[in-house]
Amino acid sequence: MLTFIGRRVLSSVVVLLGATFIVYMLLSYSIDPLEDLRTSTAANKEAQIEARIRMLNLDTPPALRYLLWLRGAAGCAVGVCDLGTSWITNQPVTAMLGTALPSTMQLVAASTFIAIGLGVVVGIASALRQYSGFDYGVTFLSFVLYSLPSFWVAVLLKTWGAIGFNDFLRDPTFTVPTVLVVAVVTGLIWMALIGGQARRRLTTFVVAALASAAALIFVSASGWLLDPSLGPVVIAVLGVAIAYGVTVLTAGLRNRRALYAALTTVAIGVVLYFPLQFLFASSASTWLMLGLAIVAIGVGLLVGYLFGGPDRMLSMRAAAITAVGMSVFIFIDRVMRVWYVYSNSSRINGRPIATIGSETPGLKGDYWVSTLDTFTHLLLPTVALILISFASYTRYSRSSLLEVMNQDYIRTARAKGLPERVVVVRHAFRNALIPLATVVPLDIAALFGGAIITERIFGWSGMGSMFLNALRHADANPVMGYFLVAGTLLVIANIVVDFVYAALDPRIRVNA
Repeated sequence: MLTFIGRRVLSSVVVLLGATFIVYMLLSYSIDPLEDLRTSTAANKEAQIEARIRMLNLDTPPALRYLLWLRGAAGCAVGVCDLGTSWITNQPVTAMLGTALPSTMQLVAASTFIAIGLGVVVGIASALRQYSGFDYGVTFLSFVLYSLPSFWVAVLLKTWGAIGFNDFLRDPTFTVPTVLVVAVVTGLIWMALIGGQARRRLTTFVVAALASAAALIFVSASGWLLDPSLGPVVIAVLGVAIAYGVTVLTAGLRNRRALYAALTTVAIGVVLYFPLQFLFASSASTWLMLGLAIVAIGVGLLVGYLFGGPDRMLSMRAAAITAVGMSVFIFIDRVMRVWYVYSNSSRINGRPIATIGSETPGLKGDYWVSTLDTFTHLLLPTVALILISFASYTRYSRSSLLEVMNQDYIRTARAKGLPERVVVVRHAFRNALIPLATVVPLDIAALFGGAIITERIFGWSGMGSMFLNALRHADANPVMGYFLVAGTLLVIANIVVDFVYAALDPRIRVNA
């Protein structure tokens, strides 16, 4: 194992050195930091050119300048990082990265994990329903989203998702044609998803359409969009749905201990809903939320352990996942409760969905107001990135599962009489993830380099914006800092891929 890690790290360092040298030389010969001075009409033009040449060491050969840069970059290995200074902003590159990288992480983290989760789930559902209406619909939607330009998606979201929705909030009522269209479309989607015989499909369509129409009528009549909240009743219903869904996937409904453990966790979450409101009002903070999330997982594990059974791990897993879902709903409910205050503040002025930037300048409020402000600024760029990435993950997971389901060991598992849930979840799903193990870590590492187009359109000051600004102003040091971070993450991701392969496929060993 150590030998393997040593070989991979050494080869990655060699690759990174070669890549940084090539990029540095290309930058040295392709950008001209003196371009603005060459066309200047100032009387001291020559003096300014000489001063900039001395400041940027332009009279030194590029290869030697690279060695000077490399000496400072090598100090990052021992905690003394010197990547130079931007001659445009006079800021150290490390300081610029320290500001841009967390901003990009905040932007891409949610979109990446949501896109992976949705893509894998929808792709697997599509594979299990091959050649059905749902499968054809997902395939069509995936190809459409995959072919859409990111800048066009971002502009449409700004036009309809922000400007249009903010205008709609002035009078948030749905017309009768809108209710009918949404109800019919929702019914068709659920009918294709559930499938079955004609009678079952018709029943699904009617129930989904009526439920959607009733929800829209309630939202329109009550003005729920102006002051939204979930409340303990809705949270309890959603929690029960999660409990049943998690139990079906992890243990099966025949495992009553796992089901009762998950439902007990839901009951505990509903009981604690009201005491938590006082705690949220008195001492809310990010660290408190993280601590409560850990406690929730611990309570779920404890409940599952106490229910016991032949396989305690199934009960503990179902209860813990249900606890996470309940925690998320309680948190979302508390954030939604400050929507009215946030939307009607003087800085927001009834237009809560932001189109640019990462925060509202001059906005004052408590932890919940600032959290909601962050969410409203993250909403559109996150949706844009999800729509673009979702399509590829759907296609990968669908094709991978279809290939696995035709393998001999799947037919053997079915021949032994195993339930279809066990065949899919325990045998097929894990092996279907193997091709995704190559794509996902590399995509995550690449996204930390910045969603350049999305950041540009939504005015997000992240890694992508830093790279574009530095390149436009012929500022080599920030470009090299950007490339060093992105390149390092990519080579680390390649190493992670090997270990993920070994974890998913028992035929692969990394200690050879």
